[in-house]
Amino acid sequence: MIRIGMMIGDRYEILERIGTGGMSDVYKAKDHKLNRHVAVKVLKQEFSENTNFVSKFRMEAQAAASLMHPNIVNVYDVGEENGIFYIVMELVEGITLKKYIEKKARLSFKEAVSIAIQACMGIEAAHKNHIIHRDIKPQNIIISKDGKVKVTDFGIAKAATSNTITSNVMGSVHYTSPEQARGGYSDEKSDIYSMGVTIFEMLTGRVPFNGETTVAIAIKHIQEEMPSPREFVPEIPVCVEQIVLKCTQKSPDRRYLAMSALIEDLKRSLMSPNEDFVRIEEADEGMATRKVVEKDMTEIKKQAKKKSDTVTDMRLKKNLPKNAGKSAPKKKKPVSYEPEIEDDEDDEEYDESRMEKITTILAILGAVLLGCAVIVFVGRTIGVFDFGGEKAPVAMIGVEGMREAEALSALQKLGLKPEVTYTPDDTVEAGFVISADIREGESVEKGSRVVLTVSGEAAGDDKQEQNGIPVPDVMEFLEADAAATLKKSGFEVNKSEGYSETVAKGKVMSQEPVGGSRAEPNSRVSIVISQGPTDSKIPMPDVLGLDPVDAVAILTEHGLLVGEQKDMNDENADRIGKVCYASYTVGAMVEPGTTIDIGISIGPKAMTYMFVDSITSPVDLDPEYREGTECKVTLTGQSGMELSSQTVRSFPITMNQHGLTDPAALITYEYYVEAPATTTTNESGETVTVPGGKSLRTVQRQVLFTPEG
Repeated sequence: MIRIGMMIGDRYEILERIGTGGMSDVYKAKDHKLNRHVAVKVLKQEFSENTNFVSKFRMEAQAAASLMHPNIVNVYDVGEENGIFYIVMELVEGITLKKYIEKKARLSFKEAVSIAIQACMGIEAAHKNHIIHRDIKPQNIIISKDGKVKVTDFGIAKAATSNTITSNVMGSVHYTSPEQARGGYSDEKSDIYSMGVTIFEMLTGRVPFNGETTVAIAIKHIQEEMPSPREFVPEIPVCVEQIVLKCTQKSPDRRYLAMSALIEDLKRSLMSPNEDFVRIEEADEGMATRKVVEKDMTEIKKQAKKKSDTVTDMRLKKNLPKNAGKSAPKKKKPVSYEPEIEDDEDDEEYDESRMEKITTILAILGAVLLGCAVIVFVGRTIGVFDFGGEKAPVAMIGVEGMREAEALSALQKLGLKPEVTYTPDDTVEAGFVISADIREGESVEKGSRVVLTVSGEAAGDDKQEQNGIPVPDVMEFLEADAAATLKKSGFEVNKSEGYSETVAKGKVMSQEPVGGSRAEPNSRVSIVISQGPTDSKIPMPDVLGLDPVDAVAILTEHGLLVGEQKDMNDENADRIGKVCYASYTVGAMVEPGTTIDIGISIGPKAMTYMFVDSITSPVDLDPEYREGTECKVTLTGQSGMELSSQTVRSFPITMNQHGLTDPAALITYEYYVEAPATTTTNESGETVTVPGGKSLRTVQRQVLFTPEG
């Protein structure tokens, strides 16, 4: 039983309870060995008697202890004492992302993206160690007081021994991936799905799917299309919307391949929020959203109920008499820990007949819509339907003097259908366009035929077909997509970098041979990847003298990331508790997404002084002082602190003091002086002698100390 004030492991003093979960409580404690505060997660008593739960608890410690990253709550220690199983973790002062969202209703897209980047970096570190979290949600993401984002609670994480792992865990149903809801395979892409839902909630202040029961919500994750966050907040940039939708694709194959790709797009959305650069793979038949069949429904119900049934059994077992149930059969499956489902609604029996009717109606509607689409497509193909798109007029461009392939590509982009005829011409280099049958600037309808005359020898169709294979046009494709497209078409890829004022960073700005031309199979296609405009860098904002929270907000708004935040001395006493250092000078041109380290002032470095000297007698201050007279000498610092006090009869007094905090001091001498006898005449003319006595004298002098170091 944990009590406030008790000591665990002979070093951790329990101070207060700061949280509770399905199978453990979390306490704030003091580590007396290292003199720091920590968080201690303790397995609840009712679970500590079960070997399966203890095993799961230890697995959490082993999984989390192998991770060391700034965006992960680090594990320091693990142990067991008198039946108490505990994990010692980093104590993060702050609030969960869930409470932060509730506090602000919803976050701006820049703040949401910046938080998501940090959380994804922590999850990426886990994935690189072959550890999958499987319960990503705002409740498991903590924002510290200094703005650092940390992922916690790897309670259901497992080390992946292969590319995927089998999971029977529902997870928190609002954030669970379709494959987890079905009880199937879950891998790194399941964490990407849950992260997408978390970003959705940050942007909109709500979860995408809700329902009366956990089963109903799980079915929506499997069957319903993910709503767009722009439906609720229209000002969200299109690229951020597409990032969320790509993360939450039903098929894992259509999501981001890895956290690194997601992080790259998130950073890019901060730099170019108005650019639509996210590409979502087209769904094929195997990837299409499928109906929830009876087998899936049974599995979902079983996953949703298993946790509550198991925990109830564990709690009831604790209150049963010792001999109760001995005659009961022992054919019982091993208890396995699964994360607590966030909602506590009772799982009602699902109305399968009603579901079947709804599914049938939806199938009929889908078939009707598909039939209409086919009719329209066929009609447009044969010319029955013409909505004006194909016949929209465009202005003819000048193609004279262009390479054949460049001209073909340019005309195809305009929606025209170029054809080529060849003729020898001694004045025009072979392979270059001599003329076109439509003049430059002339208005022509899309889909129209344009005949180009190209210098060179005419070749038959058969020869042209054997002259190579078509080169795909990958202009303005993302680097990875362009390379994949070219390789799939049978070409080798040669990549280089350049700058472009019009093509966004990371996209193809030029290619050779150009799209639409023909080249030999397995030949090289050179592509140039844009690094953005030459002036794409941004100036470092001035955050010196600001509160750390304001500084973090300004850096985030400028598309920069906040790195290490450390305390440091600063000579300016007015900046205590404020930013006194940044790893880049104000105005320096930096790339968007650059990590900026900042320093928080703890005031000027404490100057120390020494007094290695001698204190002389006060005779120069008071000629009546007699050497050998008893004298009290007190040394008082400028701050009023008494540094030394002693009574002596001889001078000088040798002083040797170091580490003084005052730059100067006052020496006070206190001693008695013998007063001489005095003679006076009274009124009757008699002479009266008054004997002398002792009088207390006090004199002072100032002394300056010598700075140390």
